[in-house]
Amino acid sequence: MTLQQLKYVITVAEKTSITEAAKDLYISQPNLSSAIKEVEKEANLTIFNRCRAGVALTTEGMEFLGYARQVVQQMELLESRYVDNRPEKIRFCVSTQHYTFAANAFVELVQRFGQERYEFILNETQTHQIIEDVRNRFSDCGILYLSQSNESVLRKSFDACGLDFYELFAAAPHVFLRREHPLASQRKIALEDLKPYPRLSFVQGAYESSNFAEELFSNEVVDKSIKISDRAAIVNFMIGLDGYTISSGIFPKYLHGDSIVSIPLKEKETMRIGYLLNKDRALSELGRIYIEALMQYQQEQA
Repeated sequence: MTLQQLKYVITVAEKTSITEAAKDLYISQPNLSSAIKEVEKEANLTIFNRCRAGVALTTEGMEFLGYARQVVQQMELLESRYVDNRPEKIRFCVSTQHYTFAANAFVELVQRFGQERYEFILNETQTHQIIEDVRNRFSDCGILYLSQSNESVLRKSFDACGLDFYELFAAAPHVFLRREHPLASQRKIALEDLKPYPRLSFVQGAYESSNFAEELFSNEVVDKSIKISDRAAIVNFMIGLDGYTISSGIFPKYLHGDSIVSIPLKEKETMRIGYLLNKDRALSELGRIYIEALMQYQQEQA
């Protein structure tokens, strides 16, 4: 198989459509389909499942894609260094649950990096997708949390995908509210106190369960629930609808001024926030810088 064919596979996976990928690659759809079939035949596996809506990676395809990305990235580094005589282009990708401090730490990474050429990717996404992104080597590392309620299920997923979890810090659960919320003056809040208000949580798609939820106590029955996919939207709903969400309590104030407050939750539980790596992969230098920035936010909150 050729390097060009690997690039075809990567583009089709990103577009989830042979038609759209063909447009981006400036080749005909039949030629692209033929090239993909040649790779599948040579590798003796099915990379994509075809359907009317497009294509989706198979389990074997996800693993193949991870290795294909590494080969293409290494070739691009070689070309930059020895053909174009340009500084090598560094790539670093993090997939993370929707944490403000994770985004802020990423900004600090970019600021500290300082080289002329780079491709940095911050992918705020669903819990299951974080696991898949690290598994197929799209992401260098993944940021998520373990707790008493989700640890057994998530660790089985980690083991099945060949991943290790490294704990960074533990955080007590906090309730995020707008500063003028009726409960904002309380020193601590119980789950019972929150019942009249809308619970805000992040959509987890096909993995909509407490084991993959980004919020603690997501299995508690509530009358008002709003699920969203965007971190900025959750702040708007806190301010506009007196909604709340439960998270780590680490929330840099300068992003939203003093409009959002975090108040400790009375319930006993702990969020152990950490990062995922492939078992055969060590933390890179950029990864180390990023993790150091994450830890700084936790220390400032303590």
